[in-house]
Amino acid sequence: MACPSNSTADLNPALLPLDWLLGTWESDEPGEGCFTTIKPFRYTETLTFSHVGQPVINFMFNAFHAENKKPLHRECGFIRMQPGSNRVAFMIAQNSGLVEIEEGELTGQQLNLQSQALARVSFAREPHVQKVSRVIQLRPDGRLEQTVSMATDNEPLMQHLHITYRRGTE
Repeated sequence: MACPSNSTADLNPALLPLDWLLGTWESDEPGEGCFTTIKPFRYTETLTFSHVGQPVINFMFNAFHAENKKPLHRECGFIRMQPGSNRVAFMIAQNSGLVEIEEGELTGQQLNLQSQALARVSFAREPHVQKVSRVIQLRPDGRLEQTVSMATDNEPLMQHLHITYRRGTE
């Protein structure tokens, strides 16, 4: 269930540096996922960033298998900015049972984030994720690009996901 959005609410001034994220983004071609412990895969994804006038952006990420269209990974949460700075925090809940706080910096139209805290359900599948880094940027061609890297109990930090999106029709 997506967080409700109120398009009539004015964007909170604290979030103006992130206004380029708002709206719906759809993968323009399948993204690529890989990690040493899984077979490489292709996926499509829809991102939705919305607000209700508070100093927080709501988001929902929905990924699907590129060939059979079955639902895969889902994330939802909130984005906050530290007032008077370029510091950004993503608070994320995933359907895998992982909850993250990622923090980093906004430089122009690029977010560079690293996990600060991870928690998981007690019966999460091993190996456990130990670190996540994420780069989200608006490219000069108007596409949004996301690269996610992760480390587990057994593997160092390495690229896991890469995908680009086009702005969807609202």
